[in-house]
Amino acid sequence: MTPDVPTAGRREWTALGVLMLPLLLVSMDVSVLYFAIPAISEDLRPGSTQQLWILDMYGFVLAGLLITMGALGDRMGRRRVLLAGAGIFGIASVTAAYAHSPGALIAARALLGVGGACLMPSTLALIRNLFRDDKQRATAVTLWTTVMATGISLGPVVSGALIEHFWWGSVFLINLPAMGLLLVLAPLLLPEFRTAAHGKFDVLSAVLSLGALLPVIHGIKELAKHGYAPLSALGVTAGLAVGVLFVRRQARLEHPMVDLALLRRRAYGGSVLVNLLAMAATVGFAVFITQYLQSVLGKSPFEAALWSLVPSAGVMLAAPTGAVLARRVDRAYVMGGGFLVSAAGFAWLTQVRTDSAFWWVLTACAVYASGLVTAMTLANELALGAAPPERAGAAAAVLESGQELGGALGMAILGSIGAVVYSRDMTGGPGPVRETLGGALSVADHLQPGPASTLLATARDAFTHGMGFAAAGAAGLMAGAGAVSVGLLRSRRRVA
Repeated sequence: MTPDVPTAGRREWTALGVLMLPLLLVSMDVSVLYFAIPAISEDLRPGSTQQLWILDMYGFVLAGLLITMGALGDRMGRRRVLLAGAGIFGIASVTAAYAHSPGALIAARALLGVGGACLMPSTLALIRNLFRDDKQRATAVTLWTTVMATGISLGPVVSGALIEHFWWGSVFLINLPAMGLLLVLAPLLLPEFRTAAHGKFDVLSAVLSLGALLPVIHGIKELAKHGYAPLSALGVTAGLAVGVLFVRRQARLEHPMVDLALLRRRAYGGSVLVNLLAMAATVGFAVFITQYLQSVLGKSPFEAALWSLVPSAGVMLAAPTGAVLARRVDRAYVMGGGFLVSAAGFAWLTQVRTDSAFWWVLTACAVYASGLVTAMTLANELALGAAPPERAGAAAAVLESGQELGGALGMAILGSIGAVVYSRDMTGGPGPVRETLGGALSVADHLQPGPASTLLATARDAFTHGMGFAAAGAAGLMAGAGAVSVGLLRSRRRVA
């Protein structure tokens, strides 16, 4: 244990357990609608654009408000913002469950994003207050990272199970017990913490941060889905311009929302960067492996979601192992090793073919996920330890915003790589066949069995070929993250 630092006891560990439940549900809400959308479409009959907003609104609002809510927690009190987030999340869950129109559901999803933005940075920042001992905090952050990753994977599974037995609103109502428990137990178990710094909360900075992140993330996702479009490109450009204004304002303020000096510290800035690269690889590649399981191997959506949980077993073993190794070896080398293991897993996936054994694919996924989550856990803990306690909320929010941005970039970069390879291999077919595997499947449904079988075999081969190139891109991102870890974070376990 770190000398002269109080260690956490049963109360603190119980409080951590209370924090993990809302974190699990907030991360699940990113993917919980995957199986509910058909039922929602049948009931509410949204248009195609409305359906996209139902899916995406939560993530966009969450990403756009993370920095604002993290800074607000530092000033107003992290427990207070956490409780406010739980209340908002609960109210929004009920509103979403009983929405009678697409517009009402979109509005409820936006409100869920507000609640999630209050909850996520507060949960990580409060760990900084609950666990002052380095080893205990490392264990707590390991649990935090594992729960967040598990929640995203569990979302489709829970959604599929509920939809089989209840109506689509049940995917939102499962949030209520956890939020109610948090509202009751948090005042009893969690300490309040707010910064002693004076000065008014800068509303203009909050508006600028939202105006920077939302257009950039939305624009990148649109470019990834539909290719180049002037409006999407203009949105990214406008967001970047607003981001420059935001940074310049932070440099002039006495009490900024984001501490630019903290970002310049290698322990923190380097951790934000490697987290961004890690999320670019994992989110950018996730869409490929999901399509491979369903459209190439023929698994049902629910089967694919269940099988996608298999790599989580490796994650649950690898993350604690990495934390133990980091106590004996410079954590930069452990992080670098984790990213290299992840790169090896992605390199393995470049060899996957349409007829590859299923266990071969799942093992490769377990390898890359284990290395990636191990390294990300250590990066999260290093970043949190590098931030002063009074800035932990804003520091956690910037870290999480970087992850959201990384995910959007990964979808654009790796998605484009896969799409280019697929289109090149499908040259000569009609438009929908050349664009996506889904388009080829749709065209094949209207063909005779012989031509349909030939088209499907060719399209699946082309998709798997493109997935291999995307995996190579992900491996390169992981290798780059490993190099950054060793180059920037070596021998800097704690930067005060």
